[in-house]
Formats: sequence, C-alpha cells, structure tokens
Amino acid sequence: MFIEGRNAVREALQSDITINKIYVDKNLEHRRDEILALASKKKIKVEYLPKNLMDKKSETKRHQGFIADSVDFKYSTLQQLMDNTKGETPFFVLLDGIEDPHNLGAIIRSCECAGVHGIVIPKNRACLVNETVIRTSTGAIANMPICMVTNLKEGIDFFKENGIWTFVAETGGDDIYSKNLTMPIAVVIGSEGKGVKQSLRTYCDGIITLPLMGKVNSLNASVACGITIFEILRQRLNKGSK
Repeated sequence: MFIEGRNAVREALQSDITINKIYVDKNLEHRRDEILALASKKKIKVEYLPKNLMDKKSETKRHQGFIADSVDFKYSTLQQLMDNTKGETPFFVLLDGIEDPHNLGAIIRSCECAGVHGIVIPKNRACLVNETVIRTSTGAIANMPICMVTNLKEGIDFFKENGIWTFVAETGGDDIYSKNLTMPIAVVIGSEGKGVKQSLRTYCDGIITLPLMGKVNSLNASVACGITIFEILRQRLNKGSK
C-alpha cells in the first residue's frame, strides 16, 4: 500500500506503521528534509526517482515528491480500541455505509483532532482503508485505531457491555446542544444518502440531532461527524473546567 504526500509520509514515519521503502522526487535528493532525516534514523531505504516516474507510480497524482511503500493497513480489535482510552472517558465513532474514501479520510482526520479513541467500520458495503483514505486523512490515520467488524451491532454490543452509551447522529432525536454527552460514548454516523439503518437506530440508546435551518435536510457525512464530535469535545472540556 502506498502512502502519498509530505504530511502523510511524515506521520507514517513517526508512527508504528511498517514502511519498506520511500520513493522521493530526485529533485529533492540534495535537500535537507525532515522526512529524509526520519527515514535515515529508522534505517528505511530511500529511492530517488525522476518526477515522471514518481507521477507514474503515484495513484493519487498528488504525491508532493514523497511516496512510502508500506505494508497493508492493520486493523485493530475492539479490545484494542478500548485499551487506547488509557483511563480517559471512552469516545468512539461507528460508521454506517460510508462508501466515499474522501469522506472516510476526512472523518478520520476530524476524529483524531477531536480526541476520539477509535473508529469502527463494517466489513461490507462500506469503504475500507485504502491509499485515497490515507492521503485524505493527511497522516491522521497513523494515530487513529480503526476496527473492522462483520456487523456494526457487534461493535455496539461490545461498547454496551463496557458501559458505553451509543447514540445515532440523525434527524428526529434530542437536540445535540441540549443533550448531556459527557458520558462514555459511541456515536453512529450514517451516509448522507441513506443515513443510519433503521435496525441500528432502534438498537442504540438514543438519537442526537443537529438543528438544520436551511431547506436541505442533510449534511455531508464528514461535516456532520465533525460538528457532532466537536460538540461532544466542547461539553467535556466545559465539564472539566468547572
């Protein structure tokens, strides 16, 4: 699997991702660069290629002169997601039917910035981690555990057994700005086209809703996820300051 772009490659080098080799634009061969220093420190082979070969090797066509050849993405288990909380109040996101890799990458980036402890995705009818997702996350995926399950109910059951409340982010629920969301929590985000499946809506502890004032009745999934998780973060920070 290729990781492309300056930020994504740098974050990968600073994480535990196994990298076999880094391809670098030959024009950068004689420059001092943080990425080259990190590669040297970790004893990772660097191969310099002319720009036309870098462009040919690149899948995103936006490599910025850096491509890392890494092993396939390693998914975490649900227990590893729990272990990632490290004594903090658990905070998770489950994704139902997110098929666009750009949306998934953006969600991963937002979750990492908001302090989410892990993301759960289904095995079928959903985007899995690929080169585009890694690129769009701009390196955040290196610090965000992702668990792939056969069915999201498996993840919800696990969280409930561990004392974590599960809420669907959808229309028709409690106003998110009035609801106390400082408890151990897992939020289910659906696709902007179909939303969260009805079977999951009734399976969770409740529904939280973002107020919409316009004529369009839904937000892009990554935008809705970002607003939701940062409202949860805001409430937690306010609670901690009291």
